[in-house]
Amino acid sequence: MTPERMQRLKEVASRRQAGLTVILENVHDPHNIGAVIRSCDSVGIPEIFVLYTEPHLTEDHILIGRKSASGARKWVDVHYYTSLEACFRHVKEKYRRVLATHLGESAVSLHSLDLTQPTALLFGNERDGVSEAALAYAEGNFIIPQMGMAKSLNISVACAVTLYEALRQRQHAGMYEDENPMPATEQQALYEEYLERSDQKHKNRRARRIDTGE
Repeated sequence: MTPERMQRLKEVASRRQAGLTVILENVHDPHNIGAVIRSCDSVGIPEIFVLYTEPHLTEDHILIGRKSASGARKWVDVHYYTSLEACFRHVKEKYRRVLATHLGESAVSLHSLDLTQPTALLFGNERDGVSEAALAYAEGNFIIPQMGMAKSLNISVACAVTLYEALRQRQHAGMYEDENPMPATEQQALYEEYLERSDQKHKNRRARRIDTGE
């Protein structure tokens, strides 16, 4: 490995945002999942959560989306759940609040959120959005302001727009530099992990289904 490549991995590890993640609930299109993973890597998110409570959805949907992830799958951990309760229990152990994209009366504008705080962003599927069962775990709802006739965006686009608002806020707060809340020891451990993942064999890493211990 060249010194330049090692330096690049060190920089990426040092900019990871341990206090920001995404939850995808029953997203059907694997290419949307891949695009979300790519966006997450781009803004420095080290892990996401994929929740499948519909029986026809399987890990294969995550694997199929690897092309649209454009290699980002190697650098973003995907935690795969079929138990809603187990998924949100894991999320809330690490992230202070869950905010859902839901067109309810209590929803606020994306741009009014403080996304420098530890946050898990919950996105529902292409047809039904976030389920009522998942909404019960959310501390708030938000919407992305739109000026056209359509009232919704493609899931991967909505996620990207939201994540780049988070990046804007966190960059302004210095959280990609000296004010990154991730301890230096964790950054170093992540760098060492990325050195290992640079091996070609890690290109198509599988998601790990956690709620069954697999």
